[in-house]
Amino acid sequence: MIHTEHHRSHRTGWLRAAVMGANDGIVSTSSLILGVAAANTTQGDIMLAGIAGLVAGAMSMAAGEYVSVSSQSDTENADLDIERQALAEHYELEQEELAAIYETRGLAPELARQVAEQLMANDALGAHARDEIGITDLSQAHPLQAALSSAATFTIGALLPLLVAWWAPSALLIPLVALFSLLFLALLGAIAARVGGAPILKAAARVMFWGALAMALTSAIGHVFGVIA
Repeated sequence: MIHTEHHRSHRTGWLRAAVMGANDGIVSTSSLILGVAAANTTQGDIMLAGIAGLVAGAMSMAAGEYVSVSSQSDTENADLDIERQALAEHYELEQEELAAIYETRGLAPELARQVAEQLMANDALGAHARDEIGITDLSQAHPLQAALSSAATFTIGALLPLLVAWWAPSALLIPLVALFSLLFLALLGAIAARVGGAPILKAAARVMFWGALAMALTSAIGHVFGVIA
């Protein structure tokens, strides 16, 4: 019977984008709602600001993720092109280079050469991409996946404080949005930690702290401008 472990590293690409999107959706929208509400505006104006923030934020997240991950993908492709050319022009030297890498990892010189020969006979570019450059199928950049994941989760995250603001009585809007947003952030941190196999309490506390800080600052700014107005 073959022993296998259930690793979670293959989830890091989409999980990072999804968590960042949902976290930004909750934090930015709740902070915007609290800032506008603290400036003594009507509930209609608060909802309008929140919806505008949702749309702008989702598009910004999608564009930002696509551009940044595309830059990573471009760099990876450029490195692969360099490696293709090196393999075409200096195959033996590339084989020696790969064998040297395996020697530094603990293989005997003769075994390292045999491993390099066999791996390159099967997939020379794949072997060098993985062991020389550090590019694997799990780590390779996927711009569209990151963009869609971030936009979708930002929208879901932003809808949560918006629904609370729509449901809450005007007199209780600020405390209820703040309370529920912190609970949503704690739940997000716990889910992300559970999926990624990380400590749940630490992840929940981390997102709650930064979310509370953002909401407190924007509320203070909204209150100051509300008093000035």
